Amino acid sequence: MKRDIYIFLEHLAKGNNYSANTVTAYRNDLNQLATYIEIEQAKGIIKSQSELLKSYLLQLREKKYSAATIARKIAAAKSFFRFMIELGKLKDNPTQNLISPQVGKHQLKVLSLSEYQALLTQPKKGSTPESKRDIVMLELLYFNGLRISELTGLNIQDIDFEQNCLYCGHGNTRRKVPFEHHIGQLLKNFIENDRLDLLFNAEEKALFLNLRGNRLTRQGLWQIIKNYAIKADLRTKVTPQTLRHSFAMNKLQTGTDLHSLQQLLGHAYISSTKIYEQSCFRMR
Repeated sequence: MKRDIYIFLEHLAKGNNYSANTVTAYRNDLNQLATYIEIEQAKGIIKSQSELLKSYLLQLREKKYSAATIARKIAAAKSFFRFMIELGKLKDNPTQNLISPQVGKHQLKVLSLSEYQALLTQPKKGSTPESKRDIVMLELLYFNGLRISELTGLNIQDIDFEQNCLYCGHGNTRRKVPFEHHIGQLLKNFIENDRLDLLFNAEEKALFLNLRGNRLTRQGLWQIIKNYAIKADLRTKVTPQTLRHSFAMNKLQTGTDLHSLQQLLGHAYISSTKIYEQSCFRMR
């Protein structure tokens, strides 16, 4: 099975142009399934693949995986076995009667443009290096939809001003994120001026620094945004994820297709991106 998984992953990467992040996610989920099947088959108790898959689904539930995670792993299995049928290696699909858990469809919290502008006004009132830093961070979150870990993980060398893009993550999960001209201007000005006022150690590579000159942490960023939201008197609870959701919804509402949005957000599975399409539909 692991050899077939390798062939399937090659198909995703080369035939469907899936991102490295997506292929890695499929690899992890399918290898977990393959290991489970191998162990259970060695016991000789469960014979059919459909029974093994039902048993696997039960184990995922017993291990307290979230409904969204289980649904993702089952979706990966279904895609793999469909591919096996297309290759002629299977006649019947063992996932045919496998039912994925229902993922809760809650309304995503997003900021309107006016609410975002009210939030951004707060650091714009200041003239300190920290407030200038915060403006850049908010703009990147709202206009590029970066994850909080991606934003705080950025280094100076991750910014490419010639191509107007930045690079998030490391290794197979590293992805290219284009940015608009005004973001590039903000970044360039921050790097050449205000960041230097926060820099204590010339060897520090982090783009965003705290008051001690160290890399800004996830918790630090979360608190910064929370404080600005309170000052702006916003009723909506604002977190870095709120700004990412706002970016995604704005893109959908202005005509970006779902697959393109998946790439912009760096989602491994299209099912993760579909929550925005569903939320957008409920808002109409």
